Amino acid sequence: MSGFDRLARPYRWLEYLSFGRALERCRLHFLPQLADTRRALLLGDGDGRFAERLLRTMVKAGAPQPALRLPDGSVTETAASEDMQVVAIDGSAGMLAILQSRCAFARNLLVTYLTDLTQGLPAMLQYDRFDLVTTHFFLDCLSTAQVDRLVGDVKPRMTANARWVVSEFSVPPRGAMRLPAWTIVRGLYLGFRLLTGLRTQRLPDYRSVLQAHGFVLDQQTCMLAGLLTSELWRLDKSPEPLES
Repeated sequence: MSGFDRLARPYRWLEYLSFGRALERCRLHFLPQLADTRRALLLGDGDGRFAERLLRTMVKAGAPQPALRLPDGSVTETAASEDMQVVAIDGSAGMLAILQSRCAFARNLLVTYLTDLTQGLPAMLQYDRFDLVTTHFFLDCLSTAQVDRLVGDVKPRMTANARWVVSEFSVPPRGAMRLPAWTIVRGLYLGFRLLTGLRTQRLPDYRSVLQAHGFVLDQQTCMLAGLLTSELWRLDKSPEPLES
C-alpha cells in the first residue's frame, strides 16, 4: 500500500475537509474504556492520531516517571510499567514516519513495522500476546478473503480477555441513508484507486469473518446516520454445548 505515501501529510486535512471530525470521533469512541491496555496491536493506524491518544492514555494510567529531554530536543515520558507496549503496523512508510513523530513522547513504548498486512503479520510477533487490537478505517482496504487471513493470523496472538476495536464505513441495509451511503463509499473507493492504486472496491464482510473466528460484537455506535460505525469485539467465552 505504498501508494498511501503521497497522502500521508495531507491525509488529516483531507479527512477534515470531507467529514469534519466525524472519523476522529469514531476512532476515539471507545478510548475511555482502553486505559487498562498493556499491549496493543494497531493495524493500519495511518498517521497515528489514535496511536498518540492511546499512548497518552496508557502512560497516564501507568503512573509515568519524570519526563526526559532527548538529544534532539523532544521529550519522552517513561511509564513505570515495563510490560506496556504499542505495536503499530502499516504498509506505508510515509504514514509510519508521521506516526513515529507524533508518538515521540513515548517512543520507548512504541514498536513499528513496515509490512504489507495482506501477507499476514511479521514473523517476529509470533510469540507476542496483545490485549487490544485496533483496525481504524483499515479493513476497508482489504477483501473479505484478506480480512479472513488477517483475523486468522491475529487471533492466536490475542489474550483471552482481549478486545478488537473496529472503526469503519458502513452502508445501512435499508432506510433513507442506504443510497447516499453507498454513493459516498463508492466515491471514496474510486478516489483512493486513482490516488493510491487501491485495488479493493467494495467493503469487506468483516463482521461475518470475525464471527466465524469466534468473536462477538460487544458494543457498537453508529454515526452520520449509519455511514460510520465504531465497534468493540471480544472473543466468545460462552461454553460449548455438551454432546448428548
